[in-house]
Amino acid sequence: MYQKLYRRRNRIHMKIYVDAKASRQGNGSKEMPFKHINDAAQVAVAGDEVLVAPGTYREYVNPQNAGTEEARITYRSTEPLGAVITGAEEVKDWKLYEGTTWVTRINNSIFGNYNPYTTYVYGDWYFAGRSKHTGAVYLNDKMLYEAESLEACIEGKVYECSWEPEASVYKWYAQQDGDETVIYANFQGKNPNEENVEINVRRECFMPSETGIGYITVSGFNINKAATTWAPPAAYQDGMIGPHWSKGWIIEDCEISNSKCAGISLGKYLDPDNDHYFTYKHVKSPTQMERDAVCRGQYHGWLKEKVGSHIVRRCNIHNCEQGGIIGRMGGVFSIIEDNHIHHINNMMELGGAEIAGIKMHAAIDVIYRRNHIHHCTMGIWCDWEAQGTRITQNLFHDNQKPEFAKQLKGGMMRQDIFVEVGHGPTLIDNNILLSDACLRMATEGVAMVHNLICGALTCVGGGTGPRYTPYHIPHRTEVMGFMTILHGDDRFYNNIFVQKWPSKPFTTLRDSSEGTDEENREVGTHVMDEYPTYDEWIKMFDMDTDTPDMIKLEPAHGEKLPVWVKGNVYFNGAKAYKNETNNLVDTEHSVTVDLNMEDGCPVLSTNLYEFLGDFADSMVNSDILGYAFEPEERFENPDGTDIIFDSDYFGNHRGIRVLPGPFANAEDAGKKLFSDLRALQE
Repeated sequence: MYQKLYRRRNRIHMKIYVDAKASRQGNGSKEMPFKHINDAAQVAVAGDEVLVAPGTYREYVNPQNAGTEEARITYRSTEPLGAVITGAEEVKDWKLYEGTTWVTRINNSIFGNYNPYTTYVYGDWYFAGRSKHTGAVYLNDKMLYEAESLEACIEGKVYECSWEPEASVYKWYAQQDGDETVIYANFQGKNPNEENVEINVRRECFMPSETGIGYITVSGFNINKAATTWAPPAAYQDGMIGPHWSKGWIIEDCEISNSKCAGISLGKYLDPDNDHYFTYKHVKSPTQMERDAVCRGQYHGWLKEKVGSHIVRRCNIHNCEQGGIIGRMGGVFSIIEDNHIHHINNMMELGGAEIAGIKMHAAIDVIYRRNHIHHCTMGIWCDWEAQGTRITQNLFHDNQKPEFAKQLKGGMMRQDIFVEVGHGPTLIDNNILLSDACLRMATEGVAMVHNLICGALTCVGGGTGPRYTPYHIPHRTEVMGFMTILHGDDRFYNNIFVQKWPSKPFTTLRDSSEGTDEENREVGTHVMDEYPTYDEWIKMFDMDTDTPDMIKLEPAHGEKLPVWVKGNVYFNGAKAYKNETNNLVDTEHSVTVDLNMEDGCPVLSTNLYEFLGDFADSMVNSDILGYAFEPEERFENPDGTDIIFDSDYFGNHRGIRVLPGPFANAEDAGKKLFSDLRALQE
């Protein structure tokens, strides 16, 4: 009866029920629910709602049908976070091996054609060496550290690179014995048969195997523990959950945790002709394969009408070891808002150029707003083509290595935001940035407006090399052209800069070569002193003649682009751009900026507003910011309308007197900056 309904030409929208605790497999009705979410995913069609009862679902959910913009397919946990979808299985037959180390044997048949304990985390842009597997062992929802040998597992030494050294003595090691995976684990005195011990088994939790399965909502689930693979830009990018190259997904009110690599993937499809090409064939550079990925994507449906426009909102994303949210190209035109993203890559077992709280390539017209991002190797990394990207009203802090932690060779630099090899326009406004490095600027075409900045601008004018980078038709994916990064074309308006951290240059290991580099830690716009004003720059082009000399002007076409700096405030020794107009440089007072927790919510404590006096500047808008140079695209909304910066961090209105920084009024600085997930869900 139930199945026949699906064959009716003029069918009604159905409610499909799932309950892991059902006494027997049912038909999806309320009286006889399915036991598995994937059973519902095989029959659900546009307009249906899949209602999932609390329980643990140890399965891979592979949706077969797409919804439509008018009639989505919705998967909903009936109790917030009550339905758990996990890529892990319990292990209860551990035997004591030696000291505090135990052993278990797993028949490889459980893994099917993908064994996480023979599959390495490795590929393009991975710098930390081929030694870690996609498998993992978990003790009471905490991932154990993988040892290099059985001896190291038994020894259980502190891992010096870990951000949580006390946790790093819990180790595991695996080896193959015929058709079995033998797993050893040092539980440091705990009896694993009396604890909750699980191992990664499945690669993904909720992700279509086919592309184009769009307009799906996933709401209120706990999704955890999957053996996800390393996900660089010119490769298939899996995560525990993701839309897999489709359009219009909503992932909301979920807890996403304990992925070996990525939590949520908004990324790339599998292209067999360009999948880890550099790693396995070597003969073309990885940057060339990124360009190839962009161009090949045009032939694989990379259009606004077919891919992207996803929403990820109100999720708690944590303890994933590559990224909380990742994605190459597939996340275009998306909104990522009100998420709590934290403790990403804290184990420091993985190292490479794809690690961050959020790491997206080609984030065209993507909006990141009202997120709380902290204790990540990087907060947000906008890599390649951050065109039309807006980062607004976010709170960043503690995105920096603890002093006691040794730097991982191959591990990445740390900062709140990294914008790399893009032509803009990239807009960063009304954020609170409290880590020791605020923004790494290996790029051009960035505007920073109304931010509170306690960390340095670093890598200015460097880190790009001769990388020809695409730029696109405004508000589209179609490629307009390619150009190297000239640097500059940046705007800084109405920000507050505070030298909170030591100003001495920071020494860091190079990620993919030998040696060290020094990074700037002096806060302020003075790092732009080598860049011209617009008037200085335009003089190079003989604008008074209608017969320009191509050969004469050729050097000018490769020069640094101009910058615009106005209305900023500098405290505690923070330094201003030499040509800035209408600023306030306070060398007299000592300003404090601290973050405290009140009722589980972050609250700012600062005295800086005592020293602003009457300083104010004018309202900033799209006309003032103008056009990013290379794509000739305005700093504007995705729909092409103007942005007027008359709303602050909280969305409050700025009046006639425009204060610098993220708050419209001084008293707003003492409000709660982010509510916890439970509050957001109520």
